[in-house]
Amino acid sequence: MDDVTRFDRAGIRGYYDRHTRAFLRYGQGGGAGVMHRAVWGPGVATRQQAFHYVDDLIADRARALADSAAPLHVVDLGCGVGATLCYLAERLPRLRGTGITLSPLQARIAADRIGAVGLADRLTVLEGDYTDLPADLPPADLALAIESFVHGPSPDRFFDESARLIRPGGLLIVVDDVRRARSSAQAARAIDRFCRGWRVNTLLDRDDLRARARRSGFAHDSTTDLTPMLEIGRPRDRAIGALAAVLGSLGLEHGRFGYLVGGSALQRCLARGWIGYDFAVFRRVRV
Repeated sequence: MDDVTRFDRAGIRGYYDRHTRAFLRYGQGGGAGVMHRAVWGPGVATRQQAFHYVDDLIADRARALADSAAPLHVVDLGCGVGATLCYLAERLPRLRGTGITLSPLQARIAADRIGAVGLADRLTVLEGDYTDLPADLPPADLALAIESFVHGPSPDRFFDESARLIRPGGLLIVVDDVRRARSSAQAARAIDRFCRGWRVNTLLDRDDLRARARRSGFAHDSTTDLTPMLEIGRPRDRAIGALAAVLGSLGLEHGRFGYLVGGSALQRCLARGWIGYDFAVFRRVRV
């Protein structure tokens, strides 16, 4: 489905404008503004640490790039409500950050969050599209996309714009769902429910992801499979799965609560190995 756009820009924007407050209110990381998944990686002992595990991996990469004197410009491509940028800025004093989100609601919440923690002089969030970045956006040392890449209608445009943004030698980090082996109609149906429920346009396998990045001027640095570190099949997830089944039986699986159906389908795909969750790092090739 990576070559067929199901959801246009307005559809993705509307999805997040409708659901962001619910994600923050009911999601387990919402209190900290975190809308990406908890990852129980090595050394993680608490749920708060699990929600910031990916952020900590990114912080380590940013530290390795940082010059002793110059500011480090980090751009979050699909920044949500700015939680990752705030977390990084609090740990990297020379970091300057820019967030990009399609959602005007998320941009407003992010601005409030950034102001509340006293980082308005270092962080900015713009309402915009990461496949059509502002021409005056300063070059980035590192750009990241956490669970936002899959929404984009054009992976090639994403990588082209990222290559224009990131300085030679800089990094692009994509943390998201990727296709694994799919060999049955059952897998195809589950993937389709996930994509429809979560407004997914682009679900690539690893080889395709790397090939498209390479064509835009990126060299693959590393990929870490985070799937075994995710929480799958918790009582909460089983309850949502039961609710999703009821919604499906009532013909409501693509309506207001479609994101619950999509989330339940994703859990099944992750458990069956039809989808994986990767932390992929690419380096902008020097020209």
